[in-house]
Amino acid sequence: MTATPALEDNPTPSLAQRIAESRWFTNFILAVIIINAVTLGLETRSDVMGYAGGLIQAIDKIAIAIFTGEIALKLFAYRMRFFRDGWNLFDLIIVISAYLPAGAGFSVLRALRILRALRLISIVPSMRRVVQGLLSAIPSMGSVVVLLLLIFYIASVMATKLFGAAFPQWFGTIGESFYSLFQIMTLESWSMGIVRPVMEVYPYAWVFFVPFVLISSFVVLNLFIAIIVSSMQEAEGEASHQEREDILHEIQALRGQIDVLQADLKGR
Repeated sequence: MTATPALEDNPTPSLAQRIAESRWFTNFILAVIIINAVTLGLETRSDVMGYAGGLIQAIDKIAIAIFTGEIALKLFAYRMRFFRDGWNLFDLIIVISAYLPAGAGFSVLRALRILRALRLISIVPSMRRVVQGLLSAIPSMGSVVVLLLLIFYIASVMATKLFGAAFPQWFGTIGESFYSLFQIMTLESWSMGIVRPVMEVYPYAWVFFVPFVLISSFVVLNLFIAIIVSSMQEAEGEASHQEREDILHEIQALRGQIDVLQADLKGR
């Protein structure tokens, strides 16, 4: 996803574009998103809806109207350039989803209205960079995911053969072993809940579980973190470069306007 189309495509931005890119308009939309997210949460409270249900629904409709107006303003300001920006498309999909039917037969769609809160990502630049870093890290994480799955598969086969007979509820099949090992990897009740009961029957079971925890929880998962941090640093660098490019284009546009004014003055 890229940033909103900059001035290089339109050296003299229109009034609509200046409004769409202004700080006060962005802060206004940000406030509407937060208020709408709060009201959607309040809709889950029957006591609140009984007391102020009409007001909450009115605020929700106003928020939808404001989001629709924002999209219309950006479409008018950027024309086809609107569709080059992935974040604009993201906002457009979120707003369109607000108009899906939300009757009794569409309770799932009604629950999905809270996805409007995700628009905070497209509004706040720092959150956009985090998401861009995560997305750019996905290809690099593929090899780590394959490595982790391979470790889990080998460990699941071993655990099923070693402990399946005595503990079929945890290691009776490869699938059950896989899930139990996933629980152990997350360190959720892994010692008292699984490993110590197993060690009462197999005293040397720690020789299997301790290396598995060290490899899966502390080595492989830290590789994920390292890849994500590296991708975020690259995203930060790209954002800084884009900001410098935008400033340069703005300076060039101002110089062009100054040259035009100087030419007009000399002509007089």
